[in-house]
Order: sequence, then structure tokens, then C-alpha cells
Amino acid sequence: MFCLSIDPTTQLRLLEERDAGELFALTNRNREYLRQWLPWLNSINSVEDTLAFIRSSLAQFSANNGFQAGIWHEGNPVGVIGYHGIDWANRVTSIGYWIGYEFQGRGIATKACRALVDHAFKELKLNRVEVACATENKKSQGIPERLGFKQEGVARDAEWLYDHYVDHILYATLAKDWASKGDG
Repeated sequence: MFCLSIDPTTQLRLLEERDAGELFALTNRNREYLRQWLPWLNSINSVEDTLAFIRSSLAQFSANNGFQAGIWHEGNPVGVIGYHGIDWANRVTSIGYWIGYEFQGRGIATKACRALVDHAFKELKLNRVEVACATENKKSQGIPERLGFKQEGVARDAEWLYDHYVDHILYATLAKDWASKGDG
């Protein structure tokens, strides 16, 4: 199982079925905030829905196609981060993340993202890591920007968000760039 300490009070841990109640409570508390940026809130209406998500993420892990990890801070779940999937032929993945509103501004999501990029390059031996963020989601954009990702362009109408499309900014970093700037 995947578990990675990223500082003395924060760790990334593969989501397990026993986490469903706490993760659903976090999601539910942040539902209105998360709806601004994430398209899946209408499908998570109960602990059972969260359990189904966790089971699908465990299947993703078993298939060697990435994983979803809980972000745990001071023993409590504060968000989720993971690889959307892994293109092994091209050695590419993309990272998605969210963190509860009450935990933002502490650097937790940035540290979690840095840890997953390190893992992608050092452990999985990937070549490229991408992050896509809605053009209006400045907080989310700050994470790849702080980590030195390059902005590669804007994908128009990239995601349907309940009643409208949003454009995405695509960021990426390469293994050679990550290593050369001292993060790898």
C-alpha cells in the first residue's frame, strides 16, 4: 500500500474502505466550495457513494494505473490527491487534487503535489507530469506555478461543470527539468 510522510504532521495514504465516512464528511462540508471547480459532486451523496469511489481507486491502484491518496494532516483527512491514470507507453501522468477550504493557505496541497511529482519521477520513472486547472481557479493554478511547472497552453471548453464549460490551463514538468532545479 502507498503511504508517504511529507512532513511531521502530514502524510499521503492510499484511500481505504475504512476512510469512507471521514472522506464523505469532508466532501459534504466543502460541497458548495468544491462545486465551483469539480464536476463530480452530484455523484457523491452518501457514504456509500464515497465507498464506491474508494473501491474504484483501489482497482486503479491494483491495475497499476495510478492511485488516489488521502491527504492526512494531524491525523485528519483534509483532501485527496492522485494520478488520473498513467500512460506507460509515453511515461506520462496527470495529477488531480482538492483540499478542504478550511485547510487551504497552509502549503499542504503544494507539499502533497511535490511529493507526488517526486514519486512519479523517482519511483515510477515517468518522464512527464501534467496538471490542468480551470482558468478561473487561481488557487489551484498556484500549485504547479510554485513548483516550477511550465504553462503549455489553454484547452478551450475542456470540462463540463454542471451547467457550463470551463477552459483549462495545462501545466507540465519533465523529469529532466525537475531534477535540474533540485526538486528531483
